[in-house]
Amino acid sequence: MRTHDNDFAALGIEPKLTECLADLGYEAPTPIQQRAIPAMLAGHDLLCQAATGTGKTAAFALPILNRLAGIEGASKGALPTALVLTPTRELCMQVAEAVHRYGRPFGVRTLPVFGGQPIGRQVGSLKRGVDIVVATPGRAMDLIDRGHLKLADINTVVLDEADEMLDMGFAEDIDTILAAAPAERQTVMFSATMPKRIMRIATRHLQDPERIEIAREVVSEGDQPMITQTAYIVARSHKAAALGRILDIEMPTAALVFCRTRADVDNLTETLNARGYRAEALHGGMDQGQRDRVMGRLRSGNAELLVATDVAARGLDVEQLTHVFNYDVPAAPDSYVHRIGRVGRAGRQGVAITLAEPREGRQLSAIERSTRQNIPIGTLPSSDDLRARRLEVTRAALERVCRDGDLDDYRGVMGSVAQEFDLDRVALAAIKMAHLSAMGEADEEDIPQPGFTSKSRRRKPGDGRAPRGRSRPRDDNRRQLRGKKRAGKPGAGTKRLYIGLGKDDGVRPQDVAGVIAHETGLGRSEVGAIDISKRFTTVEVPAQSAKKVIEALSSTRIQGREVKARLDRH
Repeated sequence: MRTHDNDFAALGIEPKLTECLADLGYEAPTPIQQRAIPAMLAGHDLLCQAATGTGKTAAFALPILNRLAGIEGASKGALPTALVLTPTRELCMQVAEAVHRYGRPFGVRTLPVFGGQPIGRQVGSLKRGVDIVVATPGRAMDLIDRGHLKLADINTVVLDEADEMLDMGFAEDIDTILAAAPAERQTVMFSATMPKRIMRIATRHLQDPERIEIAREVVSEGDQPMITQTAYIVARSHKAAALGRILDIEMPTAALVFCRTRADVDNLTETLNARGYRAEALHGGMDQGQRDRVMGRLRSGNAELLVATDVAARGLDVEQLTHVFNYDVPAAPDSYVHRIGRVGRAGRQGVAITLAEPREGRQLSAIERSTRQNIPIGTLPSSDDLRARRLEVTRAALERVCRDGDLDDYRGVMGSVAQEFDLDRVALAAIKMAHLSAMGEADEEDIPQPGFTSKSRRRKPGDGRAPRGRSRPRDDNRRQLRGKKRAGKPGAGTKRLYIGLGKDDGVRPQDVAGVIAHETGLGRSEVGAIDISKRFTTVEVPAQSAKKVIEALSSTRIQGREVKARLDRH
């Protein structure tokens, strides 16, 4: 039964769109949606200060879709009518997926556009016609310059996480794109902070904008949940193995595992079940009957792990939950607080564990600052740790059997075997059989434990924060970003690339490393020595990724300038 449809309908949203939102689990608009949706529907430009996780994607997507839903044949045109700019490929994909879900009832065509993906596929989609383009600035500029992304019919431009885009050096691209869009358009900016750079862009490109500021939710100290928090640094390729090892050590009564997308939920659930855990998936693709069956299995103890998206877990309260796992670092502190609060309700204690990729250190630090709580960095359990934990479980089980079990029926077996072996060896053999039968062999997989990459926090596991004003020693990643003197040959397994931009073009080491990381998916720790001269730059990358990096660099911009990249000939 949908009891909250009218909450969105009261904002002016089409009934068919409110039905779609109810099906996706949206019950009531968030504060940013309550203020931004009516203002956008009224045609105002907006300057909004709101963090990720406050519902801002729906705040700008719903008015755009509402406009398309109200125009006969709106999704049949060849040119896009809305452009959303995002700082990273990850956010680009997330926003595009959300817009696609909301707009499915109307057949709205949404295209994500970012570097590191074959440009030909994107060009083909643009030629066939799309309604909404979600893009990173560099790839958007490339497609505009080539004449494939035409802005003539654009009536809405959204800058999502504008401060992050400026931090990444996209200011010139943003100016160029906004200047190329029709003057009679609606422009909406979302930013977590409002530095002077943001205000300058707003002054140049927004027309009498309505200001909206959404304050963070403040949790009083007395209401803080009693939760033990830990984070582990794990490369994405080892996350499933790391989660399994932590589960074997922690042995939760019932746990909730949060993933970003529905596909992640399905894939991880399948992986966990294949590893012998009793896991159930919960996401927006399920009807209420399926959801009720899943929750029933969890509450009855027939399932021990619930793998879910944030949307699907709304309103979830399971009394026997002991652990919450963040399979990815939440993009916003508020999301983190809401997730881990599942095990801290009504005075209950719980454990919250986060698996952070090396590039997610800055997000973890932002959560610490917002919550004013330290999240210690743990060391992943080793195979020896896991073996010891399993033996402890076997020991405890043997104690229970010795204390409570009826053992007389087994005296004949012991007497028979004891005729050939001494009792000590018989007992050890029995313990081994019981242990292997119940627990199996310990996981021997080697799980590397990297540190955070540059531009993320660099504390060692267990270390406290450095006192304010005291400098920390620079680690290897930071030295890489500052650049090293150019040596003779690149290191083993790497290749040196030449980039035809240098100090005279305003290029900084973080620009080069950031573009490579965001456009190719390489971790920043994989980007080697960067040497910037007046007119050119060299950078070392893994040999097997050199071709991909050259292609990505050649189709993007650094400091607003086209990049010419090739293998270094020296």
